[in-house]
Parts: sequence; C-alpha cells; structure tokens
Amino acid sequence: VKEYLGYMYAKRAEPSGICLPIIPTLLMMILCLLSSRLYVKEEVHDVAVLYDVFLTLYAELSCCSAGCLRLKFDEVVVFDNLETGYIEAVHPKARFYQGDLRNRKEIDDVLDNESGIDAVIHFAANSLVGESMVNPLKYYDNNVYGTKVLLESLLAHGIKNIVFSSTAATYGEPLQTPILESDPTVPTNCYGETKRAMERMFHWTEVAHGIKYVSLRYFNACGAHVNGNIGEAHNPESHLIPIILQVANGTRDHISVFGTDYDTEDGTCIRDYIHVTDLAQAHILACKYLLAGGKSDIFNLGNGIGFTVKEVIEKAKEVTGKEIKVVYEGRRAGDPAELVASSDKAKRVLGWHPEYNDLGTIIATAWKWHSTHPNGYKKGN
Repeated sequence: VKEYLGYMYAKRAEPSGICLPIIPTLLMMILCLLSSRLYVKEEVHDVAVLYDVFLTLYAELSCCSAGCLRLKFDEVVVFDNLETGYIEAVHPKARFYQGDLRNRKEIDDVLDNESGIDAVIHFAANSLVGESMVNPLKYYDNNVYGTKVLLESLLAHGIKNIVFSSTAATYGEPLQTPILESDPTVPTNCYGETKRAMERMFHWTEVAHGIKYVSLRYFNACGAHVNGNIGEAHNPESHLIPIILQVANGTRDHISVFGTDYDTEDGTCIRDYIHVTDLAQAHILACKYLLAGGKSDIFNLGNGIGFTVKEVIEKAKEVTGKEIKVVYEGRRAGDPAELVASSDKAKRVLGWHPEYNDLGTIIATAWKWHSTHPNGYKKGN
C-alpha cells in the first residue's frame, strides 16, 4: 500500500527565449511520496502516477507545449520520505529533502531554506478506496491532517497560492455525463470524502486568511513520459493500462474484465483517461493562473469522451503487437457504467489543451516505459 503526500513550490524567475510579457515565474516542486495506488474497482485515482507528474512537470517546465509562452524554470526541490518512492526517479538536478508532510518542523525547515516561494502545487492523499473504507482514520490523518500542517506552514511563511491535485471521486455517483464542476459532491467512500474535506479546508482558509487555490479533479491518470524513462511502478499493480501491458510483457497471465452487460456500446464500463503529460501541463497552467491574480476555482480534467475496457484492451493489442489474454467475470458492486468528466471549463479559463488524448498515443507511451522497464525503477530491467 502506497501513500502519496506531496507538493510542489513555485518561485518567480525571469522569462527566457522569445515569449509574451506575462508573469515571469520560477516553479519549484516539493514532492512528498508516502504511498500511491489507484483502486481499479471504482476507477478512482488521485496521484496514481505521481512520479510521472512530478518528473514530467520538470521536463515540461522549460517550454510551454502550446508554444506561445516560454518560461525559464531552473530549480526543483523534492521532498520525499522514500517509504515507497524511488530515488532513481528524482532528477539529478533536483535538490532532495527527506521528510514527512505531517511533520511541521520538516516542512518549515524546507520553506526556511528555500526562500522566495510564491506558490505551491499540492499532491497529497492515501488513494486506495477500499482501504479507506476499513481504515478511515488513516485517511483523515494523512490526507486531512497533512493538508492542515501544510497550510499552517504556508501561512506562517506568507505563501498564499496553492494548486491542489484533487480527484473526481468527490462527485460520488454521477447525476449526468459528462460530469460538470457544478454537479453535487456526494462522495461514496472515505477517500473521496477526505479529498472533499481538503477542498473545503482551502475554501475556509481563503475566507479567514486570503489564500487562493485551484482544485483539479480528474479520474484516471495514465501513460508515461514520451522519452520512455519515467512511468508507473506500483507493487502490486492495480491500474488498468499497466495491468494490460503486464500481460503483453509476459509478467502477468491475464487481464480480468468485470461485467460485459453494461449499457454501453460493447457492454463494458466506460472510463475517462488523461495522459500524465497533459495532467502536468494543467497543473502548470493552474499555477500561472493563480500567479496572474486568478480567483479560487475548481476544474475538471479529462478527455471528455471516455473509452470502454474492451477498447483499451484492443488498442493495447494493436500498439504492442501482442496477444493479451482476457478473462471475463461478473460485475463488481459499485462500478458505474460510465464515468467521464467535462473539461470545457479548464480549456476556457486555463487555456488547457490536452495533446495526448488519443488512446493509441496514451498506450504507446506507457508501452515504451513498461517494455523497457518491466521491473519499474528496480535494477535488472
């Protein structure tokens, strides 16, 4: 069981290259990774590929993918207790601090040492839905208390901008598809409830102290960095695409598909997927939005269309050129037929335009990582 607690700091810097005269910023990231795992049963995630997000952010920082704005980002700081993290995943140019997000002194020490921070991007949560239902206090301690400690330290250091990597699990059972930011948030599990509580904590901290925040809600982060050097490495694995690719790799016998009688085109569940690079870019844009004086807000991220489980498997066969054994089983309790979020607001307000929303591209980048790193970050690949 993994648990991620992390956050990323932003500092201002001078723009480089030919760019528009818009808010020169320097983005520093502090990332605390305690544990991470996506609960496939409900396709709920939080920071399922946080290593991908963190290091993809690093790779994307020097050049806005839209091409209209180039900012120089020189400094990256990683904050990680290495309980389940991989030091090999930390960029050699990054400054590394080992510690725990719930330890106020350790956070204060980093903020004291890394002066001039303007904004924070906060990845934080135990993200295993099933575990949250049998051990809810762990989730309140880690997710909610950890955020409380972080906010206390940020306020003490005069830092008033925060981007929160949230989850679409805050919505619970959707009332409509695609899901809108204005839809009710009625979480059906403790994990989603703690993430909603964290969002409300940001709101009331703004009321009392003037902090500004952006909350980014999304379902299934997937894919890998296009260079093939950064990808998912979970043990045990629970995410759909990596499990499929493990079958293609020969490290797993088969992929189980739960339910073939849903009211969808082929009878299997439809889920919304977002490439980790696009997810990283959305976090960067949200940071820029706050530094430009944007108001606190909530945005959904996703493809807006979704793919069935069968479509994902068939596309994986096409991309890998491998046969993938499938075992069909009965439905699992609590699996909605379709979970898709609308990203129209993020596109309109943040200027977010996902570049890797093609399913084949998503799987191809993931395969490039998994086919060359069957053991993840461990030696012996």
